[in-house]
Amino acid sequence: MTTSSGAMADAAAILFRNWQQRTRIDALPDDCRPADRAAGYAAQAEVIRASGQKVAGWKIAATSAAGQKHIGVDGPLAGPLLADRVLGNAAAVPLAGNIMKVAEAEFCFHFGTTLPKRTAPYTQDEVLNAIDALHLAIEVPDSRYNDFVRAGAPQLIADVACADWFVLGRRAGTDWRSRDLVTHAVTAYKNGQPAGTGSGANVLGDPRVAVTWLVNELRTFADGVQAGQIVTTGTCVIPVAIASGDTFRADFGDFGSVEAQIS
Repeated sequence: MTTSSGAMADAAAILFRNWQQRTRIDALPDDCRPADRAAGYAAQAEVIRASGQKVAGWKIAATSAAGQKHIGVDGPLAGPLLADRVLGNAAAVPLAGNIMKVAEAEFCFHFGTTLPKRTAPYTQDEVLNAIDALHLAIEVPDSRYNDFVRAGAPQLIADVACADWFVLGRRAGTDWRSRDLVTHAVTAYKNGQPAGTGSGANVLGDPRVAVTWLVNELRTFADGVQAGQIVTTGTCVIPVAIASGDTFRADFGDFGSVEAQIS
């Protein structure tokens, strides 16, 4: 395992090629496998560069204890949402080549103010004051590893934290700042039938805590969060198994709902 910049560019080339071709690897080669989180984020930055895409925002993987245990990591992971992978409400989401085959219901924050890289951690108040909207969202993740549950945090970070497709729904229909997002109920529906329930408590205990974590992860390992970007905070319900032809809808009560057609 390594941390050199050339090796991380090699790792990124392998991962991005497999992403484009919808193929898989068992692991990155020893000579370009990231050794730690910092190297993982260096490789991730090279994946972004290879894609030629703008970063529309960021995702957090493994925000629940169960999710962390499932993929064998000791904390959350941050990954980019590439602009050409962000779709609108009720969009058709391609599932071809996807090995995870799940959909997730998420709170997603839109930033009106840039929070750049800096030494001192951002406070939760600083982060919340930089946010200008709450959106409802669906993530359909994937991995470029055959056995993603054993890849480990550095390799998963390099693999853009299992990012793939993302559906950005409408803004929350009521004043979210005055509401308790921890207890806010979320229900997932597959083909019109209830498929799971949860709340913001499943997202590091509170979506506000999760978005603050993400900002501080990026001010440490990347360039922070830019004005105009979104941050999606992880699934509020246990990920729902999906197949081609399914309709998935996440109902956030009086905040509204967001839908995806799985194609």
